[in-house]
Amino acid sequence: MGSQEQLSSSFRDPNGFIFKTNGELYRQINKSYQDSYDHLMSSGLYEELVGLDLLIPHSETGYEEVNSHADQAGAYKVIKPEIIPYISYPFEWSFSQLKDAALCTIRVQLLALKYGMVLKDASAYNIQFRQASPIFIDTLSFDLYQEGEAWVAYKQFCQHFIGPLALMMYCDERLSQLFRVYMDGLPLDLVSRLLPKKTWFKYSLLSHVHLHAKTQAHYANMAEDSSGGKKIQSRKISAFAFEALIKSIESCVVKMHWHLSDTEWGDYYSATNYEDSAMLHKEELITEYISQLPDRPGLAHDLGANNGHFSRIVASLGIKVISQDIDPTAVEKNYLHVKSSSETNILPLVLDLTNPSSDMGWQLQERDSLLRRCHDSFVLALALIHHLAISNNVPLEKVAEFFASLASILIIEFVPKQDSQVQRLLATREDIFPDYNKQGFEKAFSQYFTITRSEVIVDSERTLYLLYRVG
Repeated sequence: MGSQEQLSSSFRDPNGFIFKTNGELYRQINKSYQDSYDHLMSSGLYEELVGLDLLIPHSETGYEEVNSHADQAGAYKVIKPEIIPYISYPFEWSFSQLKDAALCTIRVQLLALKYGMVLKDASAYNIQFRQASPIFIDTLSFDLYQEGEAWVAYKQFCQHFIGPLALMMYCDERLSQLFRVYMDGLPLDLVSRLLPKKTWFKYSLLSHVHLHAKTQAHYANMAEDSSGGKKIQSRKISAFAFEALIKSIESCVVKMHWHLSDTEWGDYYSATNYEDSAMLHKEELITEYISQLPDRPGLAHDLGANNGHFSRIVASLGIKVISQDIDPTAVEKNYLHVKSSSETNILPLVLDLTNPSSDMGWQLQERDSLLRRCHDSFVLALALIHHLAISNNVPLEKVAEFFASLASILIIEFVPKQDSQVQRLLATREDIFPDYNKQGFEKAFSQYFTITRSEVIVDSERTLYLLYRVG
């Protein structure tokens, strides 16, 4: 019997769970979900959603094929969903990515209603990016619609999408990082207090955030004051009113726009110290280094990717690229470029390497850290090391150790102190980095990697390395 593992990310769902057998991903559907699943599959909803690239496709299989250790007595079906190459989280998305994820969820809900179904979950974690576009991945989120029922996922949608988008739009785009604290969505009372007063005069935000937050507080107080244990009844709404609510939410999201700000690195390549010849040589070297790999990787992590210029060089070689940067403006520009150019091999994400995502959720097992998701990867770190070593005081030995935990193959650029970008970092601080030089770099990284190639980039003093991790 092969190795089997039930994934903790799906333990909250009473209707099924995700598990792995011999590295393959499967999902058990429990008998409690039989009626909803059958309707999803027989009504035509599944075919339409999959045909529109709104729902992840799956195939049905059986326990005999997967040798499952799961509770077969409670099982109705086993399905095998299409694999998403890289799982990302809402706090890693730019404004437009979160907005597109919200609109994807709304489109799924509107189509579901047409077929007599409703989403019971509207979590941002139900969306992933496949070929750079958002797609709904939770096949068990569909329930049969009952006339008069309110949308049970309304609060969740507002906490996962409308609230965070409003904060990013009206306050600061970095507030999306609150998802790292509030994994189940941003509390609407907190969102309401953080938003500026002018948002009270925006009908959509007044309705879906401010008054919604007050209503939540009202019913919470009613529950606390109730001594008879009587359940608070939700207001019945017609199918027409239900659809009108969803379209109102859609209109609210569509009207949200973030005006790109000027940040330190948002226009990095337009203000870079690279000569045209150096940029061209660097592009050629990256192509050469990748072309000489004995086995070309299917996925690359470009760390410190800025607007994705070099990610596109890698993607042109047929490699999917997770293009990550600390600057939300750069990531937003990268994603908008991906959309406008219909690129499918690049996924821009926000990433702070000095404080990367950790394991999160119940028993720290519901959401995987960067180290789990990027382990044994092909990694590019271009024009990055000086920010880690000098801007953040991370010794080269620690930088090397960190990259060894991520990369089995590493293309990395060393930027010496003579470089104008490093001089800019040192202009306002004391130089306390005596070991920050080429020799110190090679000594630190040689503890973990074999240096296969190194070449100075023409018309610069920077060196590009190709490294293989030892062991």
